[in-house]
Amino acid sequence: MWPTRTARRGAHRRALESPMPSVFERSIQFVEKLGPAGIVVQAITATAVAIVLLLGFILGRRAWRARMFHRRDRHALALRKKWEGIVSGRVPYDQWRFDAVDCPIVESILLDQLEIATTEQAAPLLRCLRESGLVDKRVYEARQFTGWRRRHALVQLGRMRAPEVVSALAEGLDDPNLETRMAAVRGLGRLSLPEAAVPMLERIIQGQLDVPATPLQNALLSCCRWDPSILVPFVRKATEETRPMLARVLGEIATGDLDEDLLLLAYDPLPDVRASAARALGEARLGLALSALGALASDSEWFVRLRAVVSLGQLRHPRTIPVLIETLCDKNRYVRLRSAMALARLEEHLGEILDLAAHKRDRYALQALVSELERSGIIIELVNALRVPAKQAAAGAVLLAALRAGAQRLLLAMLLHHADWRVRVALARLLARSGERQLVPQLDKAIEEEKSSRQKRIMTWLLRQLGAGGAPGLRVERVPA
Repeated sequence: MWPTRTARRGAHRRALESPMPSVFERSIQFVEKLGPAGIVVQAITATAVAIVLLLGFILGRRAWRARMFHRRDRHALALRKKWEGIVSGRVPYDQWRFDAVDCPIVESILLDQLEIATTEQAAPLLRCLRESGLVDKRVYEARQFTGWRRRHALVQLGRMRAPEVVSALAEGLDDPNLETRMAAVRGLGRLSLPEAAVPMLERIIQGQLDVPATPLQNALLSCCRWDPSILVPFVRKATEETRPMLARVLGEIATGDLDEDLLLLAYDPLPDVRASAARALGEARLGLALSALGALASDSEWFVRLRAVVSLGQLRHPRTIPVLIETLCDKNRYVRLRSAMALARLEEHLGEILDLAAHKRDRYALQALVSELERSGIIIELVNALRVPAKQAAAGAVLLAALRAGAQRLLLAMLLHHADWRVRVALARLLARSGERQLVPQLDKAIEEEKSSRQKRIMTWLLRQLGAGGAPGLRVERVPA
């Protein structure tokens, strides 16, 4: 039975009077109709919304930062135009000191220029920092703030190089946070003032400064470089745990006026301290340094002997030869090599050095010395000196000693391949006078491999002379050059 017209009109009226569902409600109803697949649709929708919001945040942040950077550039350009007036004080400090953009720009420029300024150039920059109140501002932040703001203030104070900030930086050494203590150490080190080292040294002696050794050592080096004597009383008072580190600092920056203090450290019971003293004695007076370094060169610890040998080499004095000859026979390879380097620098006494080394009958010592002479090019220079009549006798004596010490291979190579035939002839005469029969097997092999007829004649002549025993009356003019 079909509904009557009245029933249809009533149903239509009720449909019109019912509230119309919104788009959101329809979406929910649609998702609910999907059943389990609706969960996937919801996840996709949530992900898309999150991506859109994230992109909007990123783009908005980039736009805001671009605007801020552009604003900062405009302010920096304006400040640069009147920079001389800002430093000299002609531009009132009120114009930029309390501006949130200008003040950091001015402080950054001042500190950057202070990093590379000379003493005369730094004076007006420091005056500007003081008179504008930037120093007081950073001191207040270093004392009142905590966390990263305090660390930033401590580092900035160190860059200012003003002596009055030492106390504020010293307070940072007592902070319970390690990063803050490190910032205080870096700040004190950047001051490069002797008085900045005192707070660190006092806490080291008392065992109250817990920071890594390397940055602390670098800070002390920077502060004590111009006044090493400030370290001496603290080294004496230090414990066995801290004295080696302080001695290393003193060893790197010690000067000649600390002779007596270094002599005391040379007999310290700790080997690290003795090694540092040996390093510092390279700058001491010759007489005192020789006696102390001679004792340290026979120390039981190899690295102490090594430091002593290095310092003896820095002296470059013939009185060090006997000690260096003894260390050339050391059981440690590094000590032997550094002894050879030190001896090779005494070029005027090479003949005596080679003879003394040969008398030791230590093949490792001779090998180290000859290898150093070859590596440094001294033997090549001596061979080239054979062409100069005034230097020929001295160079020949040293080359003969080097030949007997084990430089046969290099001298034969110079005989075969030197560019100047006069040098080859002089070297052939020298080798013939040496009478070294050890050259015979090497000459035989070289003759077989050599293609040049001239070189073969020279080597054959040399081989014949060596076979005759290298007679003193050899007629050197018969060398077939």
